[in-house]
Amino acid sequence: MAYQNIIVETHGKVGLVTLNRPQALNALNEALITEMNDALAGFESNPDVGCTIITGSEKAFAAGADVKEMAEKTYVASYLGKFLDGWTRISETRKPVIAAVSGFCLGGGLELAMMCDIIIASETARFALPEITLGIMPGAGGTQRLPRFIGKAKAMDLILTGRMMDAAEAERSGLVARVVAPEKLLDEALAAAAKIASYSQPIVMMAKETVNRAQETSLAEGARFERRLFLSMFATEDQKEGMKAFIAKRKPDFRNR
Repeated sequence: MAYQNIIVETHGKVGLVTLNRPQALNALNEALITEMNDALAGFESNPDVGCTIITGSEKAFAAGADVKEMAEKTYVASYLGKFLDGWTRISETRKPVIAAVSGFCLGGGLELAMMCDIIIASETARFALPEITLGIMPGAGGTQRLPRFIGKAKAMDLILTGRMMDAAEAERSGLVARVVAPEKLLDEALAAAAKIASYSQPIVMMAKETVNRAQETSLAEGARFERRLFLSMFATEDQKEGMKAFIAKRKPDFRNR
């Protein structure tokens, strides 16, 4: 598939998707989402890729959904056409995804970032769900994911006022994992992704699945799920290799088996 709205690269065991609609501050439209999903599916099926990064430009990760594309939509056409169905596919990826965010991360852009597993932000990053100012509300999971990240009170503040939150407040609130200087953003994300990709893929995928389960179930059920997956790891070759390497004081050679 020839991409018009994204740039796709591979850095060792790391896949990199750069949103590339500079004339629209990387506003998300159906064409971009389709291309991004295709690229992510390629990385998911590539055994040599262990982690993916999604990033934008220095000015904008993504300044929201493309309002021009949405403005004339009707309810029936949107419902029958399954509008937004493909937008949440990233949340179904099994391999970890890092959002490297600089500049504006608004509306659908923030919803996209929250579907990733880790958000690393530049000091210039600005986050908001400003849909209320357009006479709508978030529709790709924003009202559900944001409270899980930062709590009900602050989520209500952002969603009902549409105000922007800077990178420092986002990190204090638990939305962002780390904040770095703008010039170090991609290097920091690549280093984190490379470290994740150096470990056993099945173990990393199980760990991601278990953390995500914590968001959707009780503590008791989550702990049972964790225990079941933890015990299953003793059936893998990578568990044997990891522990033998630790005892022998050498670097493990994980084979993803």
